[in-house]
Amino acid sequence: MPNRRRRALSAALAVFMSAALISAAGGPAPAATLDYVGTYVWHGGEASFGGFSGIEISPDGSGFHVLSDRAWLYWGSIERDPQGVIRGMSIAGRAHLRDGKGVPLKPGYLGDSEGLAIGGDGRIWVSFEGLDRLAAYDDPDAAAIRQPRPPDLPGMRVNAGLEALAIRRDGGLIALPERSGGEARPFPVLQFSEGEWRRLTEIRRDPRWLPVGADLGPDGFFYLLERDFRGVLGFASRVRRMRLTEDGPRDEEILLESQPLQYDNLEGLAVWHDGQGIRLTMVSDDNFLILQRTELVEYRLRD
Repeated sequence: MPNRRRRALSAALAVFMSAALISAAGGPAPAATLDYVGTYVWHGGEASFGGFSGIEISPDGSGFHVLSDRAWLYWGSIERDPQGVIRGMSIAGRAHLRDGKGVPLKPGYLGDSEGLAIGGDGRIWVSFEGLDRLAAYDDPDAAAIRQPRPPDLPGMRVNAGLEALAIRRDGGLIALPERSGGEARPFPVLQFSEGEWRRLTEIRRDPRWLPVGADLGPDGFFYLLERDFRGVLGFASRVRRMRLTEDGPRDEEILLESQPLQYDNLEGLAVWHDGQGIRLTMVSDDNFLILQRTELVEYRLRD
């Protein structure tokens, strides 16, 4: 069976199983249809290429920014066919992110960049774990503009800090840590606005699933990409969407739950409108390992 057809059938099965699980649990079945669009395996020759944990897509789907977990930012253009399927990725530039003094960040404790969000004004926001913090960049080559440190949260530690980052239309940021401090403890949702942090709400945790990426869609929903590492069986991924309120999430749906090894280690999520529906674009972190790959996976959501 051709690889593309196999992936499409696997994706359809995953969506069907997710709907069945929600229905069996007593909740409403999703009101949306999720269509598999395509997968693009991306190769790069630079030593800094890989480890991508964050992604932003331009409103028309033709441009991208991706963030590696070693403090490198890449940007460029996307070639698509008439059906909107990715056929090529062209890198226009890359930058080694810097600290507040203008010194390039080293991989590890200070340079573990995880979350990426770009505002309507072009300002680039990056969340780091290791030394948990948020930094802003008016230009990729500029020194970081330091921001107030986020509050200490249960479960936050080295390699388990602010993992998912999204930006609202008003410029406020939403951030989630990778862990909550216990399998039965919900994930706290932080809001950063006008230089201040506050706890907005919390999101239910399903024991093995951990947040790795997030975005606020043009439909007003908050989209959360989660990952389950299953050892030798590889990674499974899922996407939830919900409306965030101070009284808790509303209208929550599990849109996608992949099978182990169906995709690589999906960590970054961008949500945009492609003219036919809401497009979900996800990018994988290959951990700079030869056995893994950098791939972009896309779905279209039709309500």
